[in-house]
Amino acid sequence: MSLKGKTILFFAGPLYEDLELWYPKIRLEEEGASTLVAGTGEKTYQGKRGYPLTVDTSVDEIEAAEFDGLVIPGGYAPDIMRRSPKLLRLTREIYQAGKPVAFICHAGWVPISAGIVKGKRGTSVGAIKDDLVNAGMLWEDSAVVVDGNLISSRTPADLPQFCKAIIAALQQSLVTSRQSPVANHQPSVGRKMTRDRRLKTSD
Repeated sequence: MSLKGKTILFFAGPLYEDLELWYPKIRLEEEGASTLVAGTGEKTYQGKRGYPLTVDTSVDEIEAAEFDGLVIPGGYAPDIMRRSPKLLRLTREIYQAGKPVAFICHAGWVPISAGIVKGKRGTSVGAIKDDLVNAGMLWEDSAVVVDGNLISSRTPADLPQFCKAIIAALQQSLVTSRQSPVANHQPSVGRKMTRDRRLKTSD
């Protein structure tokens, strides 16, 4: 099932984990989704492995309602991204709307700071296991853990399972929205704003 019509938000920051951003981004685009990468102020970031990234916009210029899901890559970036109140608000609002929130490796720091992991099952790289447990998460050593609309994985080695879980969650939301007469008549203002913003950024 194509993900055409879905718009997925990615967060980025200094020394993001290259594979954990680019692999899901490309996979989602292959499935027909649109993606938008938001930073915390800078226009370009260097990946942890040296791959450069030019973001589409800043977290300060977007709203949660514009997106159908969120992917948070790891690396060193999450420790910086979690200091942005707007970024944390976006994370909370997307989660509270029942949309998929996916995080991998060290990215678990962001949902910790957003206050959305207590009582939820999840996983991460072992280095931040204690942080997630202390925040109330029921931590598991699994390639991917799906608990409601929270999706988490441990390391880049788990990216195939991570991406399959994200795609499955988005496909399920498509089925649900098509079965809902109310959803079918919602105005697409948010997505138009996102498209306009991307065009403006690329000028």
